[in-house]
Amino acid sequence: MDAVTLFVGVDWGSATHQVCVLGPEREVVEEMAVVHDGEAIGAMVERLLALAEGDVERLVVGIESPWNAVVETLLERGVHVFCINPKQLDRFRDRHTVAGAKDDRRDAFVIADSLRTDAAAFREIKLGDPRIVELRELSRIYDDLGEEHGALASRLYQQMQRIFPQILELGSVHRDGWILALIERAPTPEQARSLSLAKIRTILRAHRVRKWTAEQVRDVLRKKPLTVAPGVTTAAHAHIRLLLPRLLLLDSQMHDTRRAIQGLLDDLEQPSDDPNRKEHRDVTILRSLPGVGMIVAATMLSEARDALDSRDYHHLRALCGTAPVTRQSGKSCSVSMRKACSRPLRNAVFFMAKTMVAHDPRAKALYAAHRARGHSRGHALRVVADRGLALLVAMLRSGTVYDPSKRLLAAPT
Repeated sequence: MDAVTLFVGVDWGSATHQVCVLGPEREVVEEMAVVHDGEAIGAMVERLLALAEGDVERLVVGIESPWNAVVETLLERGVHVFCINPKQLDRFRDRHTVAGAKDDRRDAFVIADSLRTDAAAFREIKLGDPRIVELRELSRIYDDLGEEHGALASRLYQQMQRIFPQILELGSVHRDGWILALIERAPTPEQARSLSLAKIRTILRAHRVRKWTAEQVRDVLRKKPLTVAPGVTTAAHAHIRLLLPRLLLLDSQMHDTRRAIQGLLDDLEQPSDDPNRKEHRDVTILRSLPGVGMIVAATMLSEARDALDSRDYHHLRALCGTAPVTRQSGKSCSVSMRKACSRPLRNAVFFMAKTMVAHDPRAKALYAAHRARGHSRGHALRVVADRGLALLVAMLRSGTVYDPSKRLLAAPT
């Protein structure tokens, strides 16, 4: 950044963005408030380029939010844009005021000044493959749909427990789509008793259920129902009628989202004619790792793209929350779980570790060893996940897919 003469701080707002431009000696070159619309943002970029006399190498921009219209407009024009964690920015703000004062103009100035003095604390934002951007959005949509589905399914579970608990012996309202179809046909014990074997067989066949026969399902549905106060069944039925359509819609949307994610992953895995594009090899390597399914792979590729591209194990484990936090002062020393990390990545590596423990003997032994030492289940799973991330980075660096005969995962310690 030796050629840089203009340091720009952008305080992102929902309606208006505050911009501060500093020179190399900390002098304020210009300040502006930019309305959030295409014309105003475009004019702001043109003004910054004019201040830099058209040389983008003389200009750097700092911002908190890494993906928004301002960032994407700047990147399209070739401007170098850097992102900083809001918690770090809060510490930088303390340099300028000890009273805790905060406003948009001050924040824009602090970002610009911090970029001038502490550029190493910022992370450069780069435009990636458009398919990665789409994959990130789809994985986040799937996560949101899953949370909403879980909340509604829990409410449905409570209502079924209230009037018709025997139907829950057949499966889970959270995981089994055929149970929702069955409840849609027979939400109350009275309706269940009149459900014919032919309709039950149709539901089982449509959802490819082989665990239960139609006769077994009928027997469960015709068990003696609970005795409830007058009006309870009617009230619960009304609640169930409102929940079911939303749950069925979410099921359909999650299915469509999974198909879209699978299609993108398959597309990314195809070799490219561009020698600078290596996403296809990374996807193949990542998907070969035990415990990495479709959703975990999509989350890792979209949320940890920079760490994977740079093959940076320490950055990756910090993002995923598997790197512990050590606090040491004098004789006092404590090690705790990292909370400042990406929630989607933390969830992804948690499920990756669970699957590894279930299907990989080496990971299972590592998990058992840490549990035997008295560590919690969460701690042991984080250790397994951390070893898995180390293995992944080693595979990416060597460009090789996972080979069970060449165990790179360290022995349990």
